[in-house]
Amino acid sequence: MGKCRIISSVVVVAGLIVVAVLLAVIFWPLKPTFIARCKEFKGYDCEKMWGTFEQAYVGRDPRTVPTEAYDPFIAAADFSADPNKLMFWSKTNKVVHDFTEKKKGCFLTLEDTVLGYMLNGLTWCGKEGSTITFRSFACPGMEEKNAVDSFWNRVSAAFADAACGDVTAMLNGDIATPFNPNSTFAKIEVKRFNYPRVKSLTVVLVTEKSAVTKCTNASLKDLQKELKPGIQYNCKEVTESKIQECSSNPGCGACW
Repeated sequence: MGKCRIISSVVVVAGLIVVAVLLAVIFWPLKPTFIARCKEFKGYDCEKMWGTFEQAYVGRDPRTVPTEAYDPFIAAADFSADPNKLMFWSKTNKVVHDFTEKKKGCFLTLEDTVLGYMLNGLTWCGKEGSTITFRSFACPGMEEKNAVDSFWNRVSAAFADAACGDVTAMLNGDIATPFNPNSTFAKIEVKRFNYPRVKSLTVVLVTEKSAVTKCTNASLKDLQKELKPGIQYNCKEVTESKIQECSSNPGCGACW
């Protein structure tokens, strides 16, 4: 009996720990992370930024948050960029962010800017009749208008609207369809490139050792068709090792 009690106690304690961890994940406050990240940018009222962000989803059905609910956040961010700085990407998350981290000031991805940095890697949602921000497991999955997807769709549109001059996109040359019509880059960003504000798009097709696709890939021809008249198109096949080597060099010289 003594051993049974000990085992039962261990099971109960383990169960309580699991419950505590789950509750921490669900209710861990998002605001402190948001505010701390916001303070890394100069000139922003971070409490106001939080308020405009939070109002988009708090008290709403988490499956019906429209993209326009984040319009006040976009307005508060008031994002603009210098010409030739913006870097778009699809299926190249690690390599592109390693590159922009080392080449600070040369290129910016959405996740490097005030539009995307505060929420990068995070999950959130609200509930009808509640003023609480919920996290992770408490939030729905891939519904069309869930709070997270609607946010990223909206800030992706704002990021693309800010593009001017020469625009760059890192795409994955190790997959069969580097320009996927279902990607955010295809569905939202490319469609918002307008001439003469955007003068050119350069695709950097990143490969490891042996490329699965090349600049002649059919999906990239589809990309060219999506560009508005007047926008010049270029494509460069570049190995990941070359990008890594180049990113270690000082200055903003071309790596492709």
